[in-house]
Amino acid sequence: MQLYSEHYVTVKAERFVNKVWCLDNSVGESLIENKLALPNGCFNLALITGNSIEVHTSKAKYQMNEGVYFCSQMTNKVLVNIHPKTKVTIIQLHTWALSMFPKYDLSNFTDSIIKIDATELPFKIQTNSNIEIVLNIINTYFETLSDLNSEKNTIEKICEIIRLREDEISVSEISTALKSSQRLLQIKFKTATGLTIKKYIQILKFRKSVDQMVNSDLEKLKLTDIALYNKYFDQSHFIKKFKDVTKTTPKTFDPDSYFLSHKR
Repeated sequence: MQLYSEHYVTVKAERFVNKVWCLDNSVGESLIENKLALPNGCFNLALITGNSIEVHTSKAKYQMNEGVYFCSQMTNKVLVNIHPKTKVTIIQLHTWALSMFPKYDLSNFTDSIIKIDATELPFKIQTNSNIEIVLNIINTYFETLSDLNSEKNTIEKICEIIRLREDEISVSEISTALKSSQRLLQIKFKTATGLTIKKYIQILKFRKSVDQMVNSDLEKLKLTDIALYNKYFDQSHFIKKFKDVTKTTPKTFDPDSYFLSHKR
């Protein structure tokens, strides 16, 4: 059985949902330990059935038994141990998805996980639902949400500007593009995501660099090329930032230890 798998939503639902991914140790007899995940600028909604998983963030260790969990933005690598007879289905939400629900203030909520009551979700879903049912529920809900909100809100516009810009952009340039004050944009973004705009830009830059590095054998890229291409000052600056997140150097980085996105 494949431990890690990725599944994709419809084009319309993809406005808010990056993908759905599964960690399946449901028929396993042994603990799968020391698997790692990197920050990528997304929120995760985890549906756990069976026994439990352990997740170590930079702030705390979480024992996640059967149930529904909301995972905040992560700023450092996360270690995961998956117990036997356990399956985790994870709905990965884009950065701006939570801004559609303004009652949530995430200003001080990063590198953290909370258990939530399934009845609090805006859609009805069972933790033991198979992937086809999960995708159907997610597609139906987020397609409707997209139809009801054809206009992008401020958070979605900020993220769109950052993602479409090939070179690094400043908060000042974003505020000019949106004709809004930097302070107001920073407050709105922090409330909706838990991150500063600058930190979000750094996370995206880091993940892009890692993806390039992992595939460097194919692209014939050197660390210096990756560093300069992604606007790090130089190779040493890139290595320092890399160690800040992964606690290892690019040369000793082992992709097989990580849950990294498949190429689509």
